[in-house]
Amino acid sequence: MACSRNGGSVVFEDFFPAMVDKLGQEGFMKELCNGFHLLMDQEKGLITFESLKKNAALLGLQGMSDDEIRCMVREGDMDGDQALNEMEFCTLMFRLSPALMDSSKHMLEEAFDSDEFNN
Repeated sequence: MACSRNGGSVVFEDFFPAMVDKLGQEGFMKELCNGFHLLMDQEKGLITFESLKKNAALLGLQGMSDDEIRCMVREGDMDGDQALNEMEFCTLMFRLSPALMDSSKHMLEEAFDSDEFNN
């Protein structure tokens, strides 16, 4: 996912659908997990404010303010521990990609409409 700064906000260009097309679903999920491991605090096994700030350049986000980094962590933090575990990170990445959200919803709808779930 590439990003640029636009009027003080961070704008992401959504490359995830193309990555899924190229890598397949399993390969894409593996890449998301690799991204998590690059950004996480190695001792805690979580993405913390500090680890994200330290590794922001890996995402092309150098120059982000501390408030913007804290906001990113808060956005994905579902359990209130002020850090992201692997599931929270992957969920956040999907939420940041409207095209992936749409295709995931479509895949779930197809699965639930199949004969397997209607018996």
